[in-house]
Amino acid sequence: MHRSRRMVVAFTIGVGLTVGCEEIEGDVASAEEELWFSSPAVGLALEVDNGSGVPVRVRAGQRFYINQLDVRAFVDVSEDNGVDTLNSEGDFASVPWSGVQFEEEEPVLLPNPDGTFTRRRFYRDAAWMNRPSWFVVVQVDDHGRFRSRPLWLYAGLDARRGPWDSFFIRRLRSMQWTFDCPGPDDCAGATNFQEEALVELRNSRQMRQTFRIHPRTTGLKVFWSLRPGAPWQIPLEQVEDPTYAYGFEVDVDALTPPAADGTYAPGSDVSFRITLRDGEGQRLHPEGSLPTYEEVIFGVNEPGIQYYRAFFDPTATYWRRKHQERMLMIQLIGPAQDIQPIRSIIDIEGFLGPEDTQVVGTPERDGVYAEFQTFPPGNDLFGGAIDPSTGGWSAPQSDEVNFHLPEDAAPGTYLVTLKARRTYLGEDIPRSATVEIQVGTPEPTEPQLTTGPCTSCHSRGGELSIVLHANDNRAACAACHVPLGFELEGPIFVRTHFIHSRSRRFDEPLYECSQCHLSEEGIQRTSKAACLSCHREYPETHVAWFGPIESIYVGGGRESFGQCTESCHVTHPGSGLDGL
Repeated sequence: MHRSRRMVVAFTIGVGLTVGCEEIEGDVASAEEELWFSSPAVGLALEVDNGSGVPVRVRAGQRFYINQLDVRAFVDVSEDNGVDTLNSEGDFASVPWSGVQFEEEEPVLLPNPDGTFTRRRFYRDAAWMNRPSWFVVVQVDDHGRFRSRPLWLYAGLDARRGPWDSFFIRRLRSMQWTFDCPGPDDCAGATNFQEEALVELRNSRQMRQTFRIHPRTTGLKVFWSLRPGAPWQIPLEQVEDPTYAYGFEVDVDALTPPAADGTYAPGSDVSFRITLRDGEGQRLHPEGSLPTYEEVIFGVNEPGIQYYRAFFDPTATYWRRKHQERMLMIQLIGPAQDIQPIRSIIDIEGFLGPEDTQVVGTPERDGVYAEFQTFPPGNDLFGGAIDPSTGGWSAPQSDEVNFHLPEDAAPGTYLVTLKARRTYLGEDIPRSATVEIQVGTPEPTEPQLTTGPCTSCHSRGGELSIVLHANDNRAACAACHVPLGFELEGPIFVRTHFIHSRSRRFDEPLYECSQCHLSEEGIQRTSKAACLSCHREYPETHVAWFGPIESIYVGGGRESFGQCTESCHVTHPGSGLDGL
């Protein structure tokens, strides 16, 4: 049985500007109706890069909502103009740039292949970042005729969210890249610059605003209220019978059996297998193997498995596209009662050795044992980037990982956590999974978290089970998030301080530690990394004693993770914690 629909679509964007008026007619078959009502809505990720819509393929007849919108514009210049060129050239030239302010800068710690360094400068407060705006998405056919009602997405502000905001995460900012600095802190004489404007909207708060792709739709027009009359078009292809289903599930299974009492002995090796499946349980890879890095990045990777991509699309904590880094990674950490941030620095050489896993925390150094592995392993992943002749990017990959428990492993519960991301037919979603093993004792032990609750802010599209790695077990973070020699801001406490201190949607006073910390003990370990990941300055006496602030993330260099002193900074004025 068929039904027919006719409607007139007319809408305006900006002040009195009519975007379109089309008569839409279409037939919807009963089979498609059944799919429409029975299948869950899928979050659609859309992207516009320098004026061109990134083509998207979708399952025909599927129900969608917009979960992610990335818009990027850039211009390459030979002079240091900050981001002023974007005001007159490129895809954002027509948006209001008045008020733009330099915020802060940070070098990339690893040198470029030619020995130069890259500097990143971050800007905000342009009028287009602080002015309410909205996007309208409408479907079009081959002739440019509208094939759907307009879908309205309120972008909100780079400030406190309102009840009508369409997304939990809204980041509007600009960057300047300098690619040929003589040193990490010296860009004198540089001539290779890129100015970049970014809109990052993700984690929908309007998942009930769903729609179906019209059978004749071949593209999506994206209008922005700050660029009236200049829509972007995203090519769209509909797939009638895709090989895989939407959705993403990940599993971690122990291959090494425990002893009769369910425990593993200190000093033993424990192997695990990871399995990636679609939402209907279908495997995305053969048992025993994963695709090569080349197959994922450069080849045809139909299932949508993702690997680390920052070699090609660099990221910056808070400021740029961390959601597109897409690392596939597994960690072991324990015992649970000792879990805490890891402050030992892991250098790039640690990824290039013969071992597939990296020991990143030891009880002697960090009070907890931690080991991780990337997929592909670091020696293939980073080794292939540094020296392509190693063949790391084309090397066969296993879905197994082998962790070694140290001889002196403390008894208790150890956590094994996998984080992954899949992009498939327009859907871009993270997943994580944690399993527990008992080491040295059958008695479970519990993490002693010193912060929380996060749910007072992370709700309505911002739950920790949805954002970031889709991991709401905060104890299962520290072994992946360690300071790297080429990315010192790795630890969770650094990133959490940094993001919340820069965000204008965190309303509480930053000095009031009790908003997140549960006790005064939780704020008494001081270091440059702990303090200057939140504070942007310190007294001149500290500059004289400890040197100037050199990093927006951790304050200084490798010394930033050392305990300052046990006699200073044992209190925090206004913290709201008992006794402080």
